Amino acid sequence: MQDRDATGSQRNPLRTLALAVMLAAGAVTMIFMTRSEGTPQREKRDPLVPVKVAVAERKDVPVQLQAVGTVEAYATVSIKARVDGQLVGVHFREGQDVKKGDLLFTIDPRPYQTALREARARLDRDAALADKADLDAKRYAELVAKNYVSSDKFEQFRANAEALRATAAADRAALERAQLNVDYCFIKAPLNGRTGRLLVDEGAQIKANDDKGGMVDILQILPINVGFAVPQKHLAEIKLHMAHGSLKVEVDIPESRAKPEPGTLSFLDNKVNTQTGTVLLKGTFTNKDRLLWPGQFVMATLTLTTRSDAVVIPSVAIQVGQDGQFVYVVKPDMSVESRSVVPGMNVGDDVVIDKGLAAGEKVVTEGQLRLIPGARVQVSNS
Repeated sequence: MQDRDATGSQRNPLRTLALAVMLAAGAVTMIFMTRSEGTPQREKRDPLVPVKVAVAERKDVPVQLQAVGTVEAYATVSIKARVDGQLVGVHFREGQDVKKGDLLFTIDPRPYQTALREARARLDRDAALADKADLDAKRYAELVAKNYVSSDKFEQFRANAEALRATAAADRAALERAQLNVDYCFIKAPLNGRTGRLLVDEGAQIKANDDKGGMVDILQILPINVGFAVPQKHLAEIKLHMAHGSLKVEVDIPESRAKPEPGTLSFLDNKVNTQTGTVLLKGTFTNKDRLLWPGQFVMATLTLTTRSDAVVIPSVAIQVGQDGQFVYVVKPDMSVESRSVVPGMNVGDDVVIDKGLAAGEKVVTEGQLRLIPGARVQVSNS
């Protein structure tokens, strides 16, 4: 009995250790099974994405066409001499404003004044001879009526009188031509404008109607034109709105804060440029502030009409995906939805949405790269 008790007391520690190992393994197994079966744990939520938003607004927006334009003088005149001679006077400075009728150049008039006096003297002589021939013809007409002289003699005197009258008429025309030549020696401005670079110097010998160039160019800049071309697809719409009244044209000068006063559309070309598929337009501006200068490049904007109650959002809200253009719309629970839209015309930094968005909805304008549909956002427009 004592030996059996001693053996039993030796086996009990081993049995206890094995039981402990089995219990530990079971506990570990239960933990893993419990976790794999979805035992509730602390819920983790994705962080909020900071974004900036804008509210879709309903506005009246202008329907406009934009194009790069070139400023053109309202009128351009190249001054040329109409008589030969030496230039003896320049009566303006380069770049000076001149008025119609102002004296610009003087060509030596003395040779033409001499020719004028000669023409006047010939006219006086021939006019006197014509008057005497008329008196003789009248006297012989009376003698023929009384049969004192032959009719042949009368016809001779009458023909002489008519010839002298014709000579006097030719002398009168020569006198007028000589007077014109004298007048042409004093070259005057044909319009109000601004002179350009002086192309001849005082003392130079001037040739009439020189094909090599003029003496100076005068450009009329008050008013002034801006020419620009638009695609031919807009031609019908432009003609339609022109028929209902004048159309406003505005220009922006690159790298300048100055804004010229609006002008009006004054010219629609009578043909389409077949090489570019565009039609030329011109707007006329008063240019009182002289912000527009010939040859200057500007951005021209033609307003055709006004579109009422259009839904407008900032252009930066528009995204491009595989299925086309879309915006992220912020829902009341601060999650975002990807919404397909159909953008229309641009109005400055905004765009009109023709389809897909209602006024009052919020769209994301900054932070779209971190968004996916269903993401939650935090609005920060500061």
